[in-house]
Amino acid sequence: MAQAHDMVQKPTPRFQKLRCLSIAGVMFFSSSIMATNVNAAEEGMTELKKVLQGQIELMKPELQKKVKGLSMDTKMSLMAILAMHSEYSDKATMRQVMTEVLSDFQAAVTGIMTDNPEMAAASARRLANHRIPVGGLLPYLGMENINDERLALLVGFNDSVEGNALKLAEAAEAGDMGKAATLVGSISSGCVACHGVFRGKPGVSDLLR
Repeated sequence: MAQAHDMVQKPTPRFQKLRCLSIAGVMFFSSSIMATNVNAAEEGMTELKKVLQGQIELMKPELQKKVKGLSMDTKMSLMAILAMHSEYSDKATMRQVMTEVLSDFQAAVTGIMTDNPEMAAASARRLANHRIPVGGLLPYLGMENINDERLALLVGFNDSVEGNALKLAEAAEAGDMGKAATLVGSISSGCVACHGVFRGKPGVSDLLR
């Protein structure tokens, strides 16, 4: 028994060497993963900056000046919103993109009403990842809205619409169509609230008596 105890308490030099090598391997592997993640994050940020810079170059000088004058917090928020999207159009306008969003929203509702979770989920994910219009979002918001205070509202609107669309997709994929249905109102409320700030009532002119 004593000999067995000694064997447990005193690992052989070979075992100690293997253990050290294993620990070193784990540490190296972990540091490699961390380095890869950091590099990917840096590359992603660099790419987003290029996208934003390309959008700014398409803007007229007066809009460029206002955009460049935005705070760093606002610029980071705008890049965070852009980071949620993978499609950037060089032709589609904001109105055309919003028409696509409406179509995807209606398709998601149809999927819920017909108990078609795949349709509901796919449509909701398309909505959340809608294409970014040519020139980005800012040229379509009006010069009076290109300031830190107004643009700070975009984060909340984005969470209400796209964030809840992703939640709807997850609920549908999990087979919980009841939960998916409860998110429809939140998405539509987010759309209406955003339009109330940045668009107003379509087709109405403030130049008419």
